[in-house]
Amino acid sequence: MIQIFLQNLFAFILIISFIVFIHEYGHYIVARFNKVKIEEFSIGFGKKLFGFHDKRSTLWKFCLIPFGGYVKMYGDRNAASIQDHDLTLQMTKEQQAQSFIYKTVWQRMAIVAAGPIANFILGIVLFTIIFRIAGITQSSTIIGEVKPDSPAFYAGILANDEILSINNKRVKNFDDIIAIISLNIGDPLKFSVRRESKIFDIAITPKKVKRKDFAGEEIYTPMIGITSSKVIHQKINIFQSFEYSLIKTYEVSAAILKTISQLIIGDRSVKELGGPVKIAKYSGKTFEMGFLVILWFCALISINLGVINLLPIPVLDGGHLFFYIIEAITRKPVPFKLQKILFQIGFGIIITLMLFITFNDINQIISK
Repeated sequence: MIQIFLQNLFAFILIISFIVFIHEYGHYIVARFNKVKIEEFSIGFGKKLFGFHDKRSTLWKFCLIPFGGYVKMYGDRNAASIQDHDLTLQMTKEQQAQSFIYKTVWQRMAIVAAGPIANFILGIVLFTIIFRIAGITQSSTIIGEVKPDSPAFYAGILANDEILSINNKRVKNFDDIIAIISLNIGDPLKFSVRRESKIFDIAITPKKVKRKDFAGEEIYTPMIGITSSKVIHQKINIFQSFEYSLIKTYEVSAAILKTISQLIIGDRSVKELGGPVKIAKYSGKTFEMGFLVILWFCALISINLGVINLLPIPVLDGGHLFFYIIEAITRKPVPFKLQKILFQIGFGIIITLMLFITFNDINQIISK
C-alpha cells in the first residue's frame, strides 16, 4: 500500500511539475522577450525546497506543495500577479521599463496568454509523437453489431445501417459517433441513418453504462449499444500526425468546455470531477502502462490546464486577460481596488473548489 502511494505520488509530481514548467515557461519566455524582469520562477507553492539564482538574478525554485507554479515579475505583489500598487507608484523610469505593469496592454495580454498557449503547444507536440509512433485507427460508421436491450436496439437500428450524422453534425468515423454520444447526458440525439438506399432520421437517447476506464476506475459512460463493422489500423507520416494532433487538441478542448458547461447548468454532477488525489492515482497507472500512455495522459492534462486557465476567473490567466480586454476597449485599466476584491473572490472560489474536489477524491477511495 505504501509502495503504491509513493509510486503514485512520484508519478504525480513528475507529470504535474513537467506540465506546470511548460506553462510557466510560456509566461517567462514572452515576458523576457518584452524585457520584463523576472524575480521568481517557481514550481509548486509554499516553502522552498531548493533553488538557485541565475545570472539575471531570477530565483528558480521547487517548493513543497506541487499543485501548480508561478512566475513572479517585477512589480507583482505575490504569486497571483497582483500588482504591488505602492511599489509601482515609486518606480523610476528605468524600473518601469522592467515592470510588467508598465508594459502596453497588448504586451501584458501576450505574456498572460503565453502560459495556456504553451500548454496547447505541448499537447499538439505530444499527440504528434503518439500518432507518428502508434499510427491511427480508422473505424467505419457502418454498424457491425447492435447489442440486445440497448437504446439502439429498441430504436430499431440494425446491423449494416450507416450513421451519416448526429444532430445534423456529419460523422466521418466511429470515433466521431463515440465522442458525440459520450458528451450527451440524457437527451435524445437525432441520428441520420442510411439503410440500403433509404435515408431516415431516428431519435435515440443514450443510456449511462457502468464500465472501467484504463486505470481500472468504475465510470458511467453514455452509450447506445452499437459497434463498428470495420476497424483499420494504419501508420501515418509526420505531417499527417501533426494534422491529426491539431484535430485531437481541438476535440479535447471542446469536450472540456462542453463538460464545464454541463457542470454549470447541472447536467453533470460535480462528483465526476477529479482532483489531485485522482490525478496522482492515474499518474501512477500510466507509469505502469508504458511510454505512449504517459505521453497521452500528459497531453490531456496539459490541454486541461490550458483550457481551465483561460476561464475568466480572477486569479487565473483568463481573469487577467478579461481585465486587459476591458482595458483595451475602454482605454483605461480596471480600478485597482476592484481588481483586488475580484482577485480575492476568485481565489476563494478556486480554493473552495480544490478542497471540495480533493475531499470528493478521498471519499470515493474510502467508500470502495
